Amino acid sequence: MGPMESTSRESASMLPSTEKSATGQSPAAPSNAAPSNAAPSNTAPSLINWDLAASAAARLAPAGPVLSKAAIGEAVDSLRRLADASVPHVHEITGLEAARDLRDSSVLVVDRASWAKANTQSFAVMLKPAMQKMLDNRRGSLSPAAANVSGAITGSQLGAVLAFLSSKVLGQYDPFAALAENSTAPAAGRLLLVAPNIVAVERELNVTPEDFRLWVCLHEQTHRVQFAAAPWLRHHMLEQIDELSGHLLGNVDTLMERASAAARSLKDRSVNGNTPGRGAILDLLQDPEEKAAISHLTAVMSLLEGHANVVMDAVDASIIPSVKTIRQRFNDRGKDRGVIEKFIRSLLGLDAKMRQYSDGARFVRAVVDVAGMEGFNKVWESADHLPTEPEIHDAKLWLDRMGL
Repeated sequence: MGPMESTSRESASMLPSTEKSATGQSPAAPSNAAPSNAAPSNTAPSLINWDLAASAAARLAPAGPVLSKAAIGEAVDSLRRLADASVPHVHEITGLEAARDLRDSSVLVVDRASWAKANTQSFAVMLKPAMQKMLDNRRGSLSPAAANVSGAITGSQLGAVLAFLSSKVLGQYDPFAALAENSTAPAAGRLLLVAPNIVAVERELNVTPEDFRLWVCLHEQTHRVQFAAAPWLRHHMLEQIDELSGHLLGNVDTLMERASAAARSLKDRSVNGNTPGRGAILDLLQDPEEKAAISHLTAVMSLLEGHANVVMDAVDASIIPSVKTIRQRFNDRGKDRGVIEKFIRSLLGLDAKMRQYSDGARFVRAVVDVAGMEGFNKVWESADHLPTEPEIHDAKLWLDRMGL
């Protein structure tokens, strides 16, 4: 079986099948417009109402580009086909044999509401241990009614954040989908390609749709291959996220106060032209243990994003004829963002994520220059081989530790 033969059978269009004014933004999407996983039940007291978060995100998400029913179908079919076509290139560039067989995960083409719904399910998986600890610690002092009110407020706030993000994300590999309550996702997770956003950006950049979509698929499919090559990575990240969320949420009584202070400080520094280290609200919510956990996750995310960017940049005009134009216009697009969007991006750490792309890519290229791709691929062998944050910024430290 070829690298992606199973994908076309497992893929499902998550876009509503009826014609409407904006892709993925129908008032009443049919049942297949959301991931098949049922959201975690809210019958028990919960500190976050995940169903409310998903519905709020769907309601608040900005309208997508105007597309006819035929254009929606073409976009979905194109993205499915190019997702398949990208994997042999990922295999050739990375040398990872995991790219030969990805049957344990799937590719879904989704709208903005479906992306938000999927993320509430993944967040529920990632935060479940920390949330349970908080409920246990506050048992007796927090009534079910108070927990439900708190969950509704937090769910609405999370929904607003997801609504903003839902118009920015082009694709996302979700390794935690199979762990969600009542999940029917494949064991290794699923790749989500957010069709309205891909179409919106290709129009904004005025680039060839076929070329841009393949370029995006190369990046996103690399993430899928990374987790296939390192099957231990999903649980390792869950452990790290659990540790970090436990620290951050452990002092829940002062969390909002600290968050407000962080936001005020971030605004002041933005006005003065000073950029925070990571640009995220987490920068100001750290004790030494939090700093260590954040440092590790930052290094891992920098590795994953940087590696995917290196794969994108390794293709030439023989694969994507207009790749140089795409790179230039995509890299320049952030210069035109408004003041409010720039602030929100800084608050949420999106600009920090962009730095992870560049920092991680420099690390990957530096390692490959010395040890080749085969040497670099030692990083997928175990958690002990993951680079630290200092090593991300000085690849020689990692090369020396690995004996390369």
